[in-house]
Amino acid sequence: MRMTYLVYGALGSGSVPVEAALTLIGAPYRVEEIVTYASEAERARMAPHNPMRQVPVLVTPEGETITESAAILLWLTERHPEAGLAPPPGDPRRGQFLRWMTFIPAEIYSMYWVRDVPSRLVGEDEEAQTQIRRRTKDRIAACWGVMEGQTDPGRFVLGDQLTVLDLYMAVVSRWRPLRKRFHEVAPRLGRVARRVDALPELQDLWAERFPFEGDYADPA
Repeated sequence: MRMTYLVYGALGSGSVPVEAALTLIGAPYRVEEIVTYASEAERARMAPHNPMRQVPVLVTPEGETITESAAILLWLTERHPEAGLAPPPGDPRRGQFLRWMTFIPAEIYSMYWVRDVPSRLVGEDEEAQTQIRRRTKDRIAACWGVMEGQTDPGRFVLGDQLTVLDLYMAVVSRWRPLRKRFHEVAPRLGRVARRVDALPELQDLWAERFPFEGDYADPA
């Protein structure tokens, strides 16, 4: 019997691309829900597993703890090369794969630590908090525009092969400023994201872990 991965995660969070990758790999896993974006109490629950008090966290079958969504996704592609979810070392696409797998967390994902709880930086000044939310929203959109201008997508970001980069982009692009703005600044990447949304193998996962409805619904 194959041993099971443990994912600490939350609905609609950065754990979802990890869960999507494990689903496509076919590896057994279970999720322990800790909704760190909901409250200080939930972040405190996360502290024993990740001192940054953030999800996702992956605990491997051997008991190793890995944090940071990009690191987890890259590690899974190396652990399960048979799934073909990354260009292997030496592949001409490898450099761009690593570039964008780093770009998303460094330039986009990192903005959410600021915008989700702006009081972390500006205290209780409501006007300053509003400015942070506006400026980070614009920064996120601008970064998607940079990625759009520096890639040449095919069926997926790097061509015809689905990779964890596509999973990562499809989830993070659902966050604010939401898909409408994403499609405006990155229409070709938007078509890729919709293709990932429609993968038959992930329909149950999307429905359970990140329902694409309400504010998060993808505009037609």
